[in-house]
Amino acid sequence: MMRGLSLSHLTSLARVQAASARWIAAALLLTSVAWLAALAGLLALAGRVHDDVPALLAVKLPLLRSRPELIFAGESRTVYQVDPNLAAQLIGKPPGSAVNLAYDAGEPLALEAAMHRMPDRFRSAHVVVSVAPFLFNEGVRSAAVYPQDVAARLGVTELMASFLPLRVGTLIRFIREAFNARLVADQHTADLGAQPVAFGLKMIDRSQPDDRWPAEIGSHAHYANWDISGPKARFEIGALCDMVALTRQLTVVIPPWAPRYDRARDSQWRDKDDQYTALVTEAGRRCGFAVLTIQSIAGLEQGHYADEMHVNASGVPIYTRYLVSRLKR
Repeated sequence: MMRGLSLSHLTSLARVQAASARWIAAALLLTSVAWLAALAGLLALAGRVHDDVPALLAVKLPLLRSRPELIFAGESRTVYQVDPNLAAQLIGKPPGSAVNLAYDAGEPLALEAAMHRMPDRFRSAHVVVSVAPFLFNEGVRSAAVYPQDVAARLGVTELMASFLPLRVGTLIRFIREAFNARLVADQHTADLGAQPVAFGLKMIDRSQPDDRWPAEIGSHAHYANWDISGPKARFEIGALCDMVALTRQLTVVIPPWAPRYDRARDSQWRDKDDQYTALVTEAGRRCGFAVLTIQSIAGLEQGHYADEMHVNASGVPIYTRYLVSRLKR
């Protein structure tokens, strides 16, 4: 008798547990569906409010009030290592004749948008824009460097398929930056904002410890899952080509990496770097812009580098002098 009751109790408990598990699974499924629907709605809204001129670029556009004839732009290897005040001196012009519009992870699409918005400020200028592998490599999908204007050109379905579930941070950053860009556009920051100090230059004061330097460049995150045949390359190369008609002269710069790394001993790096350099060079021949590939600079030593990509404050004048000397005027 007692054994029968015990078995009945165990059977009832198992049924309750099974029913509970089904309810939990259903709740999780409904929660996931609701979360995905909300994310899709936010992405669609972000796509509608997105402005191709990001906040980081908009806050530097007031520098164009001086109507510079030499405009440096691009990604972090320009913002931290090109001194526009020194550049103006080197070309024999007063302060403000050269400015630095570069920003972290800066992309050509954003610069092209600024040119369309302020055509009179760019039409008579020599624009010098730096590019990096992550701008063209489809395999790099991290939130910190994924080009926001490229993301804006992808549909909601494509965005979610490309970045979920492991790269949801990239989608969240796109949503956040889209609203930030709309805010500064509505506030007319590009026209009314304060001018950045040092004509847009920022400096890195110290170098990172030796144990934080990558062992090699071939396995660097910028070259991960190498693919330069996707939307990034198509849109960003297209933007570079479109800029030619919007400036007096366009030069695209491929800056160097720290001299501690040897291309001859790192075939993976050399092959990938040659591919992306060829991509940019071929576009330059086809579209009419100059390409300046810099693999090393005499006098720019390991001690002048803050990390594998960026020079520290001591390297800024060396890099700037070399770059200006190579520009065809």
